[in-house]
Amino acid sequence: MTKADIVSLIAKKTGLEKVAVQEVVETFMVVMKESMGAGKNVYLRGFGSFIIKRRAEKTGRNISKNTTVIIPAHNIPSFKPSKTFMNLVKKQVK
Repeated sequence: MTKADIVSLIAKKTGLEKVAVQEVVETFMVVMKESMGAGKNVYLRGFGSFIIKRRAEKTGRNISKNTTVIIPAHNIPSFKPSKTFMNLVKKQVK
């Protein structure tokens, strides 16, 4: 599912214009990125948590040059689904 698909479905279910829905979806995504970029976690009850995980410094290998490189500590975004969301997905059978 793409962002355009999401906008179309929300517009269809709510009766709002696609332009208005797209603006809301875009703004939601900007707010999420700004919040996480500022180091804040985002919690959406019943859906899940967008959290920031800290990765420790580690040693890696550059195979093509046969050298060792230090990968510095860094933050990565992560998503942890809620229990209700997980149960819904687990019940889906293909």
